Amino acid sequence: MNLVFCQSPANSSHVQFHGLAEKTDTEIWEFAKANSFCIVTQDADFAERSRLYGSPPKVVWLRCGNVPTKQVEKLIRSGKEAIVMLLNNPNLHCLELH
Repeated sequence: MNLVFCQSPANSSHVQFHGLAEKTDTEIWEFAKANSFCIVTQDADFAERSRLYGSPPKVVWLRCGNVPTKQVEKLIRSGKEAIVMLLNNPNLHCLELH
């Protein structure tokens, strides 16, 4: 599972850089919450957690399946405006990008 944290579209980091690659979803969620990160993931569990608990942290759920990294990058870049809106709106908790 590849999870990325972002504080803004220009400032992101991978979970492995924070020693979280083998941690539970709850530990990752709490880390993101404590450090003002948004979770960018293909894992539906985080989107569901967002629906149950709200934010922080906010979640960007990538609904693209198992595709090459270039396609994931293209999806994120094409959703930049929506991601910024998510990060800036306290009433939004999860964004699905298709």
